[in-house]
Amino acid sequence: MAKAKTVFSCTECGAQAPRWQGQCPQCKAWNTLVEAVAEAGGGSRFAALAGSTAQLQTLAELEPREEPRTPTGIDEFDRVLGGGLVAGGVVLIGGDPGIGKSTLLLQALSVLAARHKAIYVSGEESGEQVALRAQRLQLDPAGLQLLAEINLERILAMLRDERPRIVVIDSIQTVYSEVLQSAPGSVAQVRECAAQLTRHAKQSGTCMIMVGHVTKDGTLAGPRVLEHMVDTVLYFEGDTHSSFRLVRAFKNRFGAVNELGVFAMTERGLRGVSNPSALFLSQHSQQVSGSCVLVTQEGTRPLLVEIQALVDGAHSPNPRRLSVGLEQNRLAMLLAVLHRHAGVVCFDQDVFVNAVGGVKIAEPAADLAVLLAIVSSLRNRPLPRELVVFGEVGLAGEIRPAPRGQERLREAAKLGFTTAIIPKANAPRQAVGEMRVIAVDRIEEAIDRARELEG
Repeated sequence: MAKAKTVFSCTECGAQAPRWQGQCPQCKAWNTLVEAVAEAGGGSRFAALAGSTAQLQTLAELEPREEPRTPTGIDEFDRVLGGGLVAGGVVLIGGDPGIGKSTLLLQALSVLAARHKAIYVSGEESGEQVALRAQRLQLDPAGLQLLAEINLERILAMLRDERPRIVVIDSIQTVYSEVLQSAPGSVAQVRECAAQLTRHAKQSGTCMIMVGHVTKDGTLAGPRVLEHMVDTVLYFEGDTHSSFRLVRAFKNRFGAVNELGVFAMTERGLRGVSNPSALFLSQHSQQVSGSCVLVTQEGTRPLLVEIQALVDGAHSPNPRRLSVGLEQNRLAMLLAVLHRHAGVVCFDQDVFVNAVGGVKIAEPAADLAVLLAIVSSLRNRPLPRELVVFGEVGLAGEIRPAPRGQERLREAAKLGFTTAIIPKANAPRQAVGEMRVIAVDRIEEAIDRARELEG
């Protein structure tokens, strides 16, 4: 028996090479080529689409229309999706094992099954296991249909016969096509199965939700083109040892990106948290140094997050710089700005910064809160409990404005905060409740005004 011919496929872009190389010849990524069985040419798979030709149109001839939404019944999930599911839309949701992907989708599908035809395709668990989970979550499985299958051709045949409104594929890495010889989960199988399912969703108008595995780095497993095929990419965040889960949208053709949904894991599944700011604020019995409340913006939602800093004398020639939930390289840059423009020395101190609650903050508007927390810990002087802060710090020591400053202030005032230190460009023209707004344009000015509030 002749030995099967093998090729090396890139896990990032899907390009193929006849032999292993350290760098992909197409996307230039390193150590991404994996060995796979070479597939025979299958030109008949797209023969049905070859005869159809698209007509050339001008943009003025097309009438734009708003896509109708199908609410899932879970408010936080609808917020991340942009209002609900869209007919023909394909959603890819990823996260660490055991974080709650299947639980959330089973909850949403049990609600949708009461109004629409919904099918749950399970490739990782048997039907009895899914039924046991539904019983444990006390869900009503009356209208929800289940198919335990991993063969792509059988799944597509069932979808063409049943014509469901919503379908969940759990997970895309377990599905395989008979056209290809490689194992399920390989680059070729994931790319082909996702393309076929996406094509069916667009042609039939079925809303499809696919669950994806993640690598040890936290990114979706499989080729990078998988994220380009779908309409929406969602990620589960949070520690599996904590009861809180965060769902963030990294791509959404039908809504805002970086939208955040907050859930609490209970005995009856995931429950949406209506006031997520309370999760990210510690309840101290007394004022503590090194703590500063930040008003951050996640999508369209302002959130109040407590930033904690600990500054301690270094016991080694190389002081440590560690940040959890914030960008590490930006912390080193902020310490240099603090030394150069405010005269606060930390080169002989270990600096640790943490965002409470496990939330990850990527926006630069957290700079001012991080610096004030560091100065508070270094001087061992607590900041006022009713103070909130936001603003970006530049290398020249200036305080730059943050987007949607008015919404941030209104959210802080609603939660009872009475004082805010913000960039001068974000100063409101009208009073925001009874809040005292302190507008600054330099980092040294912000530190001086915070020191006045301490007394």
